[in-house]
Amino acid sequence: MGRLSGLDTAFLSLETRERPMHLGAVAVFRGSVSPARQRALLAERAARLPALRVAGNWFPSWWPASDFEPGAHVRAYAVTDQRTFESYVAGWLATPLDLARPPWEVHLVTGLPDDRFAVLVKLHHSLADGAGAVALAGALLDDGMPPTRSTRPPEYSLSETAAMAGAVARAVRRPPVPALLTSGGSARRVAFIRLDLADVRQIRRQHGGTTNDVVLAVLAGGLRSWLRSRDVAVDGLTPRALIPVNTRARGGAGGNQLSGYLCDLPVGLADPVQRLRAVRTAMDANKAAGPSRGAGTIAILANRLPSAVHRLCTGPVGFAAPLLFDTVVTSVPLPSVPLTFDGAALDEIYPFGPLGPGQALGVAISPYRDAVHIGLQTDRDAVPDIDVLAAAINKSCTTLHELAN
Repeated sequence: MGRLSGLDTAFLSLETRERPMHLGAVAVFRGSVSPARQRALLAERAARLPALRVAGNWFPSWWPASDFEPGAHVRAYAVTDQRTFESYVAGWLATPLDLARPPWEVHLVTGLPDDRFAVLVKLHHSLADGAGAVALAGALLDDGMPPTRSTRPPEYSLSETAAMAGAVARAVRRPPVPALLTSGGSARRVAFIRLDLADVRQIRRQHGGTTNDVVLAVLAGGLRSWLRSRDVAVDGLTPRALIPVNTRARGGAGGNQLSGYLCDLPVGLADPVQRLRAVRTAMDANKAAGPSRGAGTIAILANRLPSAVHRLCTGPVGFAAPLLFDTVVTSVPLPSVPLTFDGAALDEIYPFGPLGPGQALGVAISPYRDAVHIGLQTDRDAVPDIDVLAAAINKSCTTLHELAN
């Protein structure tokens, strides 16, 4: 294996104990549980994946199969109720991976209500982006995972790179939303939100836009209600989201192959339909320009810098991220086919991305089958009331759906 790309190295350079740069997924299954057998099954399937034998330090290398012990990366834990489960997931996400060995781990969690169990997968961002992580995690399932839709990776000239850099510089703005900032505590809180996909589709039919547009508008409405509950003045407020865009070709190499869009979330608009129209307008403009233009191309620029530059500069420079965006909202699509592990049906799937430096909220979205699953992750000290935010997002969807009937 060659050295990490510039973007891969950037994620390593951003790693701190308080801000671990890994991706996570919480997959909830409905069916019988046999912890010993299922741990062994997870380890056996992980052993077949060469990408999980890559040590994630500055100069990555393959671990020989004889030295690789996938079972050491797989653990089991029992919880007693949903609240205990959420606390366990929060602590698991807050804990950095060991970069001296292949940086991934899988936890099998039993004891969930309604005869369910969960498989928690964590992988360092230097080894894969969201699409790559889905492919790796999918290989742990019974029949693997069908490939998702892919795009053709764009090519860039020197003049285009200069244009991207100029767009990023012009996007630096006034101070960000204080409620979404943090000084960098390590503790986390999480919330799992499940929206009915039929409701989202009804909103689309009535008001237009994509599933992602609807979810962004719902998020904007939830943020508005939550901020008002904190006595924050919301009129005219537009928190900005960075929305990663997958540029990976089908069958493309591993690592990170990303661009992104910036989208101002219309929190300051009181009317839910107007919020959706504002999101549609912004995202349509982003898509018309394409993933190789605009200030959201930060990931492309990072990939074009030498690794040595990232090692020296990316860590300190990363703390300027709130000047460009307040939060990251990433979408991780799954194929719309039944997925199982050890014969148990996948019931829910919640993705999680890392919290950027100085940022208190991360949002990850995964449509699957009849639901849109949203994983919320917050800095516990900055956003102790994550339950209020989660309830506001659910209510925002309900309100928009009522207006679509």
